[in-house]
Amino acid sequence: MALAQAWSVALFGMDGRMVEIEADVGKGASKMVIVGLPDAALNEAKDRVHAAVRNSDEEWPKQQITVALSPAAVRKNGSGYDLALACVILAAARAVPAELVRTTVMIGELALDGRVRDVHGVLPCLLAARRAGVKRAVVPTNALPEAALVTGIDVLGADELRSVLDWLRGQDDALRTPGSQESAAVDDLPDLADVVGQPEARWALEVAAAGGHHLLMVGPPGTGKTMLARRLPALLPPLTHEQSLEVTAVHSVAGLLKLESPLITTPPFFAPHHTTSVAALVGGGVGLAKPGGISRAHRGVVFLDEACEFAPDRLESLRTAMEEGEIRLARRDGVVRYPARFQLVLATNPCPCAPPRETECSCPPTARRRYFAKLSGPFMDRVDLRVRMRPLTSMSTMDGAEPEKTEHVRARVWRARERARQRWSEHGWTTNAEVPGPSLWREFALPRKVTALLNRGLHSGVLTGRGADRCLRVAWTLADLAEVDRPDADHVAAALEFRDRRAA
Repeated sequence: MALAQAWSVALFGMDGRMVEIEADVGKGASKMVIVGLPDAALNEAKDRVHAAVRNSDEEWPKQQITVALSPAAVRKNGSGYDLALACVILAAARAVPAELVRTTVMIGELALDGRVRDVHGVLPCLLAARRAGVKRAVVPTNALPEAALVTGIDVLGADELRSVLDWLRGQDDALRTPGSQESAAVDDLPDLADVVGQPEARWALEVAAAGGHHLLMVGPPGTGKTMLARRLPALLPPLTHEQSLEVTAVHSVAGLLKLESPLITTPPFFAPHHTTSVAALVGGGVGLAKPGGISRAHRGVVFLDEACEFAPDRLESLRTAMEEGEIRLARRDGVVRYPARFQLVLATNPCPCAPPRETECSCPPTARRRYFAKLSGPFMDRVDLRVRMRPLTSMSTMDGAEPEKTEHVRARVWRARERARQRWSEHGWTTNAEVPGPSLWREFALPRKVTALLNRGLHSGVLTGRGADRCLRVAWTLADLAEVDRPDADHVAAALEFRDRRAA
């Protein structure tokens, strides 16, 4: 009886779990059995691996092959185990040395001719392997730039099974090593100077960028709502290395990484059409759920243009993620968690007919109320900033100052963000929007005379507890932009004014 051991990784959403693969080649009729809860794709690996081994000029064992995947109670999904299966079976048959097979994580799908095909989620798989103490991994060559982002583990790239077998037999140069990492090209983002007028909305956008707050803009068509929203990513600071890995890992699971420059260093931007489905927004699928748009926009911006045209269930599906910064999706094969800490920007017309000037509106009051009822109270309670936009009165800037450019606003935003980061760093928060309510009312409580307006709002029922918390977060952002240590009563009043601006 001959036994061999190999390692691969099972991926559940963003969480990787080490899978021990044992192969036994013993007496019995020539057949292969896989145990350990394999799914259909993994069960089909028997035929893929058999053909790949034969077409790599290797002899397939003529005895019974039993492959066990442990932990046995955890369902194994996908085709990324093929490479490890082929190597562990040949190691058990004494065709290749077993030592390197036992100490290396192997990830990759096999074609019938022995080519090693790419699979999704290589980055989070290798992060899990590193946490488990593994020092070496073999991945498809196409995934090598992505795999090289994980430090502390040696990664090698394979084009075909034959080269992996040569490497196992001692041919050190049979596999590829990572090349120099190319930085992703930063897209030319539109400039704020393109937006004419709208000083209140520009200020609201700056506050949103400085504190990571959700924003609603309401106004007639053509007032610049979409233009302003698409200029928000240019105001945000680049992602830190840890944030970049988080975002890149989500895109790796979704299969959206660029081969030449996989690391994502700028905040992503996601703008779905109003006919999108709930699954496309938050994630979904059969078996284990895949990441949706809000997870692909993690650490970036989600822009819902024509927000009142979205079906209510689409909007309500965002509520938990807006509050908690992650989404939990339960499907047949288990519950997965994806990060979803995004900034939500909403843009909508004030009524269904949306004339250029509101005096020309033909909608009855019930139609206006029904239109805005899609933005429910609990949903809007999570939106920190609300701004009303007016029609343009002039396209000329000759009589006034030129619109401020993005670079000038960005400088103020970055300074404010740095002040917030330093203040909250020991607690693990990076923006004011992330600070939980209890900390705002306890460790960082403001004097009663500063919060008097909030207390009156709570007493009269105008504000909810969540609304008061969010006013405090905005007040801290206004203080950071003013470069003062703590908010005063004027900052709290300004934050409350942002919430009191009703759309209709």
